This record gives sequence, C-alpha cells and structure tokens, in this order.
Amino acid sequence: MSKTVFKVDLNKAPEEAAQKPHNRWHPDIPMVETFKPGEVLRVECYDWTGGQIGNNDSANDIRDVDLTRVHYLSGPFGFEGAEPGDLLVVDILDIGALEDSRWGFNGLFAKENGGGFLTEHYPQATKSIWDFEGIYTTSRHIPGVRYPGLIHPGLIGCLPDHKLLAEANRREAALIATDPNRVPPLAAPPHAATALMGQMTGSAAQSAAEEAWRTVPPREHGGNCDIKNLSRGSKVYFPVYVKGGGLSMGDIHFSQGDGEITFCGAIEMAGWIEIKVDIIKGGMAKYGVINPIFRPSPIDPHFDDYLIFEGISVDEHTGEQYYLDAHVAYRRACLNAIEYLKKFGYSGEQAYMILGTAPVEGRIAGIVDIPNVCATLAIPTGIFDFDIRPNGDGPKRSVPEVSVAKTN
Repeated sequence: MSKTVFKVDLNKAPEEAAQKPHNRWHPDIPMVETFKPGEVLRVECYDWTGGQIGNNDSANDIRDVDLTRVHYLSGPFGFEGAEPGDLLVVDILDIGALEDSRWGFNGLFAKENGGGFLTEHYPQATKSIWDFEGIYTTSRHIPGVRYPGLIHPGLIGCLPDHKLLAEANRREAALIATDPNRVPPLAAPPHAATALMGQMTGSAAQSAAEEAWRTVPPREHGGNCDIKNLSRGSKVYFPVYVKGGGLSMGDIHFSQGDGEITFCGAIEMAGWIEIKVDIIKGGMAKYGVINPIFRPSPIDPHFDDYLIFEGISVDEHTGEQYYLDAHVAYRRACLNAIEYLKKFGYSGEQAYMILGTAPVEGRIAGIVDIPNVCATLAIPTGIFDFDIRPNGDGPKRSVPEVSVAKTN
C-alpha cells in the first residue's frame, strides 16, 4: 500500500501551497522527508507551469507564460543509506491523472518566449486542449486523431552537488556568451527573482537562488529528459551526488512523440506517480555511469503499422549542406511529415502538434554516411480515424475545418 508523501492543491498557486514544490536545482534544498529503501510512495505533481495554462480556447496564456517559473517539482525526497557515488534505482510502479484534472494541453510557444524545434516555421503562440477518457485522449482542436497514453514524468532526477552545479553553470554561461542576444536564447541561466526553493527560506534561499540551475535542460543528474518510455513499469538508475539522493519529479505527460518537438510539448498534465526506490552502493563506479540509464516500460501502446518519413542534413531554406548534422536531419523529417499531413486538411500547427503529442518514433537511421545523417520519424497510422497511407487516388480532405486555439 502506498502513502501520499506530496500533495498538490490545484486551486492554489504553487508559491502559496502548504507543501511547497521547487522550480530550481540546488544541492542545499532540504529533503521533504527521508524514507527507507523499498517503501512505496505516491507523489502528486503540478503541471509543469504550475497552473499557468487554462482549459479554454485562447492561446494568450501560452503567449504570456512565465518560463522563468517552471518546472514545479515535487520533492526532493531522501533515502536512508544513499551516498554520493551510489545509484538510486527508481521503479515507476504506476502513474496517472489527478481525479479532478482529467485534461491536458499542448502549445507552440511564441519565438520570443522560447519557441520550439520548428520555431522559424511556426513563430506564433497556439494551443490545443486534450481530454482523457480512460487510457485514450482526443482534442477538440485537432480532429481525426485518438491515441492511448504512455504517461510518464518528463522531468525526474536527483539533486546535483556543488561541483556539478558550478561546472554546468560555467559551461552554459560560456555558450550564452557566444551569442548573448539570441532569440530564443542559447540556454537558461540562473534567475533568482522567480526561484521557488522548496523548504528553503530567507537569505539562505535567496543566496542559493542566485546560482541554482533552471530546470529547462537535462543534465548529468537526470532532469528534463522528456523520455516517453519512462512509464509505468520502467526502472531508472540515477547517479547520486548528495547524501540521501534528493529525488524530485514533475512535468507529467499523458502522451508524447520522440523529441517533444513542440517544447510546450507532449500533452502536459497534473498527475501522480507511485515509485519504489532501492540503492546500488558504489554503482556509479561499478557500472561507469555518468548519466542516468533506464529499462523501458513493458506496457506500450501497440501499433503494427507506421508511415515513416526521412530527413537529411540539408537546410530547408537555403539548401546549405551540413556535415552529419542530426538536428537538421530530424527537423527535415518532421517538416516532411507535416507537409504530408497538411494534404489531408490539417493546418501546419495541427500537424506539428500531432508530432509532439502522439507516440511517434524518432530514430537516427544513419550517422556515418558523409555528408548526410538520415533521421526518420515514424507515425503510427492507427491513431487516425482515416487512412493516411499513399494510394493511387491521392489524398482527400479527411478532417473538418477546426482551428487550434490562437491569441487575440
């Protein structure tokens, strides 16, 4: 039997909660509670924006969301016996939506507010709302698709130590310095003004916030990896950097495509996770672990037919040839898929959101054949209520004229 060790109140802002989450990573954030290995814990989580996005038909909230406040994480939790150099073995036993919040959202951020993988093509803020019915989801903003959820935490990891904190801050600051005025920026540096440091208060919290990591990228400790396969039944091995481990989690997704290309990606939701934790003493050295490793969930949506789009390392605007650039190749695969789906009546934004939310499979097919990487994007044909496969008759408009939510 699990016990709920972190509760959220969706009627209050996270900053006003009795049990405060944290939206920064720092080694001095106190543990919410320390548990014995083997205990089964139930953890409730806010959506990654802490309730900034509403279930409505306007994208003004996507346009105006304050990205310096995200992500809101439940934890950190300590575990008896965990020490630096160990591996924290986290079994994700179950995961789901909060009973009074059975919906989620996806959005394309405005370019000036973070953008996304295809921000040069889709620079305006838009949004889609998704309703959950059992294991399935549908959207009033994107007709013609229905798929089962592979629910997972987009963000889960352990607290870093001071050495790793300083090293990541150094290297990310150096990257920003190469183009400090870039829009969107090259990285997300510390920003103390909106830091929520869990149970830290006063001058200690303010001082730590000046150097605390933002939660936007994944790093050696785990963090915002957005791996769709970390669903119920998966097992994750996290490097331990501080005594107790300091495990935190949040940013729950109902469904997501590989790459989470929309950035306000996947189908974002508030929810809960049940976990059980064990420890491998000295596991980092024993197994040569630098970043987390995991065993995927044995419970995946079952699809037996895919339409797979290729992309290569050639810029879609200029025709410039890149050398073995996987980023460009995957972008081209995504753009090729979007252009294809538009032939059936979807807008570019709708097609883009399908790729961000559906359980599509992204692959690097070849990364040695100079000068082109070949990246692929596989769309399960069974998520559509019409046939998207090519045939001699050509594509026909198959979806009604419904728009995604836009700004006003």
